[in-house]
Amino acid sequence: MSSPATVSELFRDTMAGLCSGVAVLTTRRNDASPCGLLATSVSAFSATPPSVLTSIGHTSRCYHALAESEHFGVHILRADQERLAHVFSSLVEDKFDGVDWSWDADVPELADTIVYLRCRREALFELYDHSVLIGDLIGGRRDGGEPLVYFERRMDWRLEPAS
Repeated sequence: MSSPATVSELFRDTMAGLCSGVAVLTTRRNDASPCGLLATSVSAFSATPPSVLTSIGHTSRCYHALAESEHFGVHILRADQERLAHVFSSLVEDKFDGVDWSWDADVPELADTIVYLRCRREALFELYDHSVLIGDLIGGRRDGGEPLVYFERRMDWRLEPAS
């Protein structure tokens, strides 16, 4: 039988081997300030209604704002936005300082991302050290471009066009 440490290591290594897009989740805190975090676990939940699913760690400084806000944003980053990804994955206090963004009503919208989805929180399921957040799509934009992807614990992988 495998030890818990071995199982945990197997899990981390396996999940690192799954290629995923890199997104930033944003919302407004109760004090009206913006908050955001980096997420590599964003996926489609339902086509009818159009909705997304993401996982948020309970220790994230933005967790309570995302869990309590009516609306949140999902921003899919471009291949050249690795610096922005590192800002939103960092422990810096004001992640929006020096970042091009504006308010979309009560949701901070980052400029120049491939996609911005404005979502209405529909469900939140808490289990273990994370919660699953499901939001129905209520607006946004899709500008296109090559996405930044996360693979093997790195965010510098680039997709190459098929030849």
